[in-house]
Parts: sequence; structure tokens; C-alpha cells
Amino acid sequence: MRFLFTLILNLVFICSTYGQVKKEILYVGTYSVRGSEGIYVFQIDRAKKILKPLQTVPSLESPTYLAIHPNSKFLYSVNRGKANVEDNGGSVSSYAIDQKTGRLSGLNHRSSYGDAPCYISIDKTGAHAFVCNYAGGNLVVLPLFQDGLVGIPTDAKKYAGKGVNEKRQAEPHIHSATISADNKFLYVCDLGTDKIYIYQYDAATGKLNVGPIAELNVAPGSGPRHLTFHPNGKYMYLVEEMKSTVCAIEVDKVTGNLTILQDTVRALPETFEGPNSSADIHINSKGNFLYMSNRGHNSISIFAVGLDGTITLVGQQDTGGKAPRNFIIDPKGEFILVANQDSDSILMYKTDAKTGKLTVVGKPIKVPSPVCLKILTLP
Repeated sequence: MRFLFTLILNLVFICSTYGQVKKEILYVGTYSVRGSEGIYVFQIDRAKKILKPLQTVPSLESPTYLAIHPNSKFLYSVNRGKANVEDNGGSVSSYAIDQKTGRLSGLNHRSSYGDAPCYISIDKTGAHAFVCNYAGGNLVVLPLFQDGLVGIPTDAKKYAGKGVNEKRQAEPHIHSATISADNKFLYVCDLGTDKIYIYQYDAATGKLNVGPIAELNVAPGSGPRHLTFHPNGKYMYLVEEMKSTVCAIEVDKVTGNLTILQDTVRALPETFEGPNSSADIHINSKGNFLYMSNRGHNSISIFAVGLDGTITLVGQQDTGGKAPRNFIIDPKGEFILVANQDSDSILMYKTDAKTGKLTVVGKPIKVPSPVCLKILTLP
């Protein structure tokens, strides 16, 4: 009887352990308008398909874009606000993530060493952050310490030149920095000059070195904005903001060099003639569907991805709001969450695994001027 009782207790423990659902947390970066108080934190209830408010984190002005450290212990934001009065430009903030609840607590602020920072990403080891200053036209590499604090730059790049659009491309506008899966190469998009800069990244020193081919020129006036890698690492896909198109690119995984595979693939219906600027881009974990957001048409464009890396437009999904800026595919690939910046809402869509198409689920969540969405599954 004692053996049987012990066996039952062990089975109950095993079942309860494996039956536990890990918490999924959504972090939302915002512009400081229409009553926004900073960074918003939600718990994702996958079963009920809802977002439960967890925390609102006061911050420096406009904590727009976010990045989560690979160890899941820290979150970082770029802000339009200054870290110190004497700074000339924006800032970077670090936060500790409570491993049980997902709640944030502030650690430190650091200058972004440029004006209007719009993007932050982190290398695969968590050693450095890459900060893009849109108005400053520069890229900065900042060390990240084991306690989550942000240090002073280990490297910085200042850009020059202009594009064919006199209004939008009178000077460089650095918009994103994307690290390769092997952590060896960094790809930097310059909306102002229609270029993707290619760097060899040294994780030990935080230095960026120019390789044999320093840059890739894309279509004039297209405005390169964000990148996403195919899961196989052989292809990447570029949002061309100003033309509302996608550029499919082949990646040399050994040298880091880039070759255009498909140029300016249209994302909008042929009948649409209104103003639009495309924003964010993501590919699902299977690598067979690609998604891109459109501000103006207010939609998510859906592309089928071929085995050769080429893409074909499937259609568009209305986002139920204005100016869908950032969006994110959840880690299990079941849902897409979309941030409608100008209508202060976040919507959830269920993805169809066979067609890639989207179906809205649940009700919109109100958040003032949502810009960036990041999901963390707690350990």
C-alpha cells in the first residue's frame, strides 16, 4: 500500500508539472501621446484569446521600440526622451524582467548618441545592443553587462548621402540593424540612401568591420526599413517602405554578401492608389508565409514563400485600425498580434496554417499609440 501511495503521488506530481502552462507576456512600446504612460505589459491568455493587463511602466518620453535580451532577464527600449539634460538626442533604457510574473523594474538610462532613435536589437550572445538613430543618421553599438546595465559605445557608424526622393531622402535615415543567425554579420537598413550596409560583427569587442562587399543597393526611392530572415538563413526579406514593396534577397552564409532575388514585389492591390507606407515584416517559423504591415491601406499583406525563396502575393488582411506599425507572430505560430498606432489598439488574428490567411479573434485591446510588440515566454 505504501508503494502504491508513493506511486500515485509521483504520478500526480508529474501530471501537474507537465500540465502547467508557461506564462506568455506581451510588452508594448508606445509614443507618448494621447495619454500613453510608457511601456505596457500584458499576460497572454492563449485559451481565451485575450490579453490581461499586468503593468504600466512609466518611462522616458516615447519608449517606442523594444528588444528582449537572449537570457530573457532584461528588456531594453529606445526613447525619444533624453537620459540627461545635457544629451543631444534620445536614449536607451534597461529593465529587469521578473522571472515569475514578467513585470518590469527600471535599471538605467543611457544616451542613444544620436537623434530620434527608432530601433534596437541585440546580438545572439547578449553582449551588445545595436541602436539606430533615424534623424541622426548613425548606428551605435552599446555593451550590455551581466546585471542588465547599458554601457558606453564600443563602436559607431556615421552615414552620408541621399536618395532620389528629395522630401524623404535628403539625408541618411538608419532604420534597423539585424544580426544573422550565426551572429557573424550585421545588416543595417538606410531608408535615406536605399542601401543595406553589411558588417562583420566581432562579439568579443563589439566592433563592426566592413567585409569584401560593403553594401547592397536596392531600388531607388524604395526606402529600406526592416528585414526578416528565412528560417534556413539562405534568404532575407526587406520592407521597402516608400514603394510598399518587398525585396527578396539571397544570403551567402559564408561571406555575408547579399544578392537580390526578387526586386520590388508589390504588396498592395493593383486598384489601390491611396498613400501608403509599409512598416514591419515577419516570416513564420515554417518559412512558408511572409507578412508585412501597411500604413494607409491599413492591412497586413500575405505572401506565399517558395522553396527557392521567391514570394507570391496571396492577399491582404484588414487590421481593423489605422497605421498598423509593428506586429508579431506568437512563438507557436498560431496568432499574429497587430499594433494599430493611430487608432490606439492591438488586435489578435488566428493564422491558417494551409493558406497563411488571417481571421480576427477576440476584441481589440486599447493602448495609446502602440508602436512595438515583443513576446516573452517565461521559464
